[in-house]
Amino acid sequence: MGTTVSLGVKLPVIDRACNATSTDKQDVDEQTLRRFLRARDLNVEKASTMLANCLTWRRTFVPKGFVSESEVPNEIAQNKMFLQGTDKKGRPISVVFGARHFSRKGGLDEFRRFLVFALDKLCQRIPDGVGKFTIIGDLQGYGYCNSDVRANLAAITILQEYYPERLGKMFIVHAPYIFMTMWKLVYPFIDKKTRNKVVFVEDKRLKETLVEDIDENQLPEIYGGKLQLVPIQNA
Repeated sequence: MGTTVSLGVKLPVIDRACNATSTDKQDVDEQTLRRFLRARDLNVEKASTMLANCLTWRRTFVPKGFVSESEVPNEIAQNKMFLQGTDKKGRPISVVFGARHFSRKGGLDEFRRFLVFALDKLCQRIPDGVGKFTIIGDLQGYGYCNSDVRANLAAITILQEYYPERLGKMFIVHAPYIFMTMWKLVYPFIDKKTRNKVVFVEDKRLKETLVEDIDENQLPEIYGGKLQLVPIQNA
């Protein structure tokens, strides 16, 4: 159940954020307001600032309103992110393979664009009244060549600052010891709310843990379920 937000709380957020960015108030829907308010514990001043920053960033970084496949060819070629199925709460599920990430041609800027491309795809699949998505981060085969601190920090920033209250839960599976070094580096930059949504899954309890949140007929085949993985760009 979502947080109940009164009109008296929502109006100041709309006014301050839209005035600061010259944005039409009609472009900010109620669900967006609720998310930003929840992200800042109903603090109007902080929520207004956060929303204004997001609107400014979006207009600058995604001037067309979307990121096309032609803008992220190197990231798509890595075939590392998939989208299929929903969990028991109706949240769309994305599977991300960390061992397929390499910092290549295109660099950090293309990686950021790919994040927006993928997160927008995920958000478009969220049913009305659900509001969030679920991610399975699969780290099978993850090694030093995949350890990209800058990319991880960029992902944390974009998710927390520009897609607040979108992540429902993140399952980390097949995490090798080397990943824990990366985790310790980025952990201080993850806010408490996001940390509480991250679940490290033991290999011996992989399917048992996932089916607590995901029905078997919505679970990827690679985890003992029924669904085939669909590349994010084809979803």
